[in-house]
Amino acid sequence: MRKGMQELTGAPSWAEAWRTLFEPGDVVGIKVSPVGGPTLSSDALVLHQILDGLKEARVKARDIIVFNRYKREFVEAGIDKWVPPGIRWTAASEAYGKIQLDMDGYDPDHYLEMALVLPWLKPDDEHARRSYVAKVVTKDINKMINLPVLKHHQSAGVTIALKNMSHGLVNNVNRSHPTPTLNACGTFIPAVVNLPVIRQKAVLHICDAVKASYHGGPGARPKYVWEHKTMYFATDPVALDKIGLGVIDRKRAEVGMASVALSKPDADSHYLNCQVEHIEIAGALGLGVFDDAKINLRKFELS
Repeated sequence: MRKGMQELTGAPSWAEAWRTLFEPGDVVGIKVSPVGGPTLSSDALVLHQILDGLKEARVKARDIIVFNRYKREFVEAGIDKWVPPGIRWTAASEAYGKIQLDMDGYDPDHYLEMALVLPWLKPDDEHARRSYVAKVVTKDINKMINLPVLKHHQSAGVTIALKNMSHGLVNNVNRSHPTPTLNACGTFIPAVVNLPVIRQKAVLHICDAVKASYHGGPGARPKYVWEHKTMYFATDPVALDKIGLGVIDRKRAEVGMASVALSKPDADSHYLNCQVEHIEIAGALGLGVFDDAKINLRKFELS
């Protein structure tokens, strides 16, 4: 964590690294990723290092909010027990549901409207055509740290930085992939992340890939989880996802599987097409760098 933050920012010390991105008065949200449960979720050690870094940047404890979209998966992963006294944690919805039109935790003034609805809802219902941003993002924080895990995803291909924001910050996301053939993740993900209230606040992405998954996502099927023993630090979610996709594809090739983009449905991944194009579309929207030749990738090893 310390070496990664200094390499990312070019700062001479741990404290200065955090002070390049955060300052007193900031209210910082930390978006965790608990979908993989205790097996493959955000890690307590990483979260505590982030909290230590924010303290070095003189961000007050009361101005830090650890959050997730669903309270139940947050608690089931045990993340509520990692949050120290004085730090807030919250969730926009109680739990996952097939229809996700609850509004208590969402802001009616910030939404993505898209001609895409669940088949069992009315296509002319504006509520069914919109995905509203969580209030914690729109009203409570001015900066966000995105804490994804490196994972395969059946409909989106991979779930790393971009999808942890698109499907983790708004409601009514099931409409993007309700069936294995009705899949619009390729366009839905970049469209959500392109909302100004999201893209302008997401200033840091730390991908926990000490353990990662190469198939059967977004859950954590043990036979597809491997020890990658790597952390990724980025200010660019597109570059991070492009690199992460390459890592997953190389692991799949190592075990004799096709690349994510060319994979076909099987017993553990049911979608007809894994839409990894969401990364390239996000790059085309100016959300980050997609071209490998233009990505500034630096590597280091710890003994």
